[in-house]
Amino acid sequence: FKNIDLILSPAMGGIIIGYEVGRILGIETIFAERVNGIFVLRRGFHIKKNVKVLIIEDVITTGKSSLECSNLIENKEKNLLGYACLINRSNGASSINQKIISQIEIDIPTYKENELPENLLSIKAIKPGSRNL
Repeated sequence: FKNIDLILSPAMGGIIIGYEVGRILGIETIFAERVNGIFVLRRGFHIKKNVKVLIIEDVITTGKSSLECSNLIENKEKNLLGYACLINRSNGASSINQKIISQIEIDIPTYKENELPENLLSIKAIKPGSRNL
């Protein structure tokens, strides 16, 4: 990505990687956090008009957190540059309809609790991530 003005990351997992990329590139970095289940900007963070924003997080599986963060960007069709992450484990099933830049892509199947394959039924299903923190 070129001409990045601001990095936006979702809390919790995206904060460290977002800030480190921002530090290395010398780009301002902010994060969004959930209030009553919705991502908002707090702590004095804001996104100025016509700022080119890159959304960065640690792992993308469904893309929901990144997409929710994109809703904080005014005129996102013009100002959202794209999405980046350390690990893309979406297997092409992400809700993000733009290219995702990642350091690594991992093909790890994901299942809904009621759709587990027979060989996994004896193992308790877990849902990783910070969505419910």
